[in-house]
Amino acid sequence: QVHLVESGGGLVQAGGSLNLSCVASGRTFSTYIIGWFRQAPGKEREFVAHITWAGDNTKYVDSVKGRFTISRDNAKNTAYLQMNSLKLEDTAVYYCAAKRVIPKEYDYWGQGTQVTVSS
Repeated sequence: QVHLVESGGGLVQAGGSLNLSCVASGRTFSTYIIGWFRQAPGKEREFVAHITWAGDNTKYVDSVKGRFTISRDNAKNTAYLQMNSLKLEDTAVYYCAAKRVIPKEYDYWGQGTQVTVSS
C-alpha cells in the first residue's frame, strides 16, 4: 500500500514555473514507477510524464516535452514535476500515481494539486 500526497500547485502567470512534489508513504518507494497526470475542467484525465524505478527512464506527453521535467529522490520518497514556460492550457488538477510494472494500470493515486496559469 502506498499513500501519495501532492503539493506545490498554485496560481502562476503564463511563462512562469512551478515545481510539484509527490511524497509517498512506506519504505518501498523505489519499487514503484511514478506517473504524473492532469485533468482540466471538462476534459478527461491525461498522462503527463512517468519515471521508472531508479529514475533512469522517463517519458513525456508531446505537449510538455522540453518544458516539464520529472525526477525522483528515492531516499526522500519523493517525485517531482518541474514545470517551466507554463501555458494557459497547462491549467489542471495534477495527480501523481504509482504502479509496480510498466504495462499495468496505476494502482495508487494522490488527491491532486491545482495548477492555474493566468494570462
